[in-house]
Amino acid sequence: MTIPIALVGVGKIARDQHLPTIAASPHFHLAGVVSRHADDLDVPAAATIAALKEQVPDLAAVSLCTPPMGRAALIGEALHLGLHVMVEKPPAATISEAERFAGMARAAGQGLYLTWHSRAASGVEPLRQWLSGKAIRRIAIEWMEDVRVWHPGQEWIWEPGIGVFDPGINALSILTHLLASPAEVREAVLRYPADRAAPIAATLALASDAAAEIAVDFSFDQRGPQTWTIAVETDAGHAMLRDGGGRLFVDDAEVAVPEGTEYGRLYARFAEVVAQGAIDADLAPFRLVADAHLIGRRETVAPFRWND
Repeated sequence: MTIPIALVGVGKIARDQHLPTIAASPHFHLAGVVSRHADDLDVPAAATIAALKEQVPDLAAVSLCTPPMGRAALIGEALHLGLHVMVEKPPAATISEAERFAGMARAAGQGLYLTWHSRAASGVEPLRQWLSGKAIRRIAIEWMEDVRVWHPGQEWIWEPGIGVFDPGINALSILTHLLASPAEVREAVLRYPADRAAPIAATLALASDAAAEIAVDFSFDQRGPQTWTIAVETDAGHAMLRDGGGRLFVDDAEVAVPEGTEYGRLYARFAEVVAQGAIDADLAPFRLVADAHLIGRRETVAPFRWND
């Protein structure tokens, strides 16, 4: 028997990733949506989680695909109704808000999963295993994509604290999963369009007991081919993740990685969370983003235009 789940928010990420993944999932079936923009879906729809629960009494879980602002209220509503909760990244608008979620779930006795989808890319776990026992000398991250392609016309992406860190936090989620010790931000330069409240590019210098030098370059204005790479130099060879972690190269030779999709693995993990009533709520990537804003030097660049 599959778990009845509802999507809260049916925007681009829900349609591109969550809906097809749930449709193919052996663990879940879509029992409804909380959205005003899902008339094309053949499931119950409501304006609130509580209203949907009335329509679908056996609803057991929700997956939040809304923008990060206001997540505490949605999570609180779902937990109060006895639902397990899965959350799209980033988990909230602020660290203080996100830090409440685990305690809320624990008090309610429900499962909570704050997801980092790039950690579930096919090459990430094989690279983590390859790094075991090796001394990391340097890590170089280049994570560059075009906001016009991935968030067309979505003005919420330019809310303070988001911008280029919407994709950039994906790279940081992989980094914090690979490292055996926590990372910290030593320097940061954040480049803000003159007419926007969030950066369109960032350069970071990080360090960790597990890697003395970590260089990070983010852009949200990449034209043409998109770049998502993490290169690692060790005392026993080098490796690179490409295509957002989907492909792994060791000493310049591509190696086989497990089949499957990022979101397929996320929903498989959420099924475990539901079965165990577990809490999986790592905030390490989010803390690095917050630290980058705290110590980052601001530079102003040309205004942003959607149609440039």
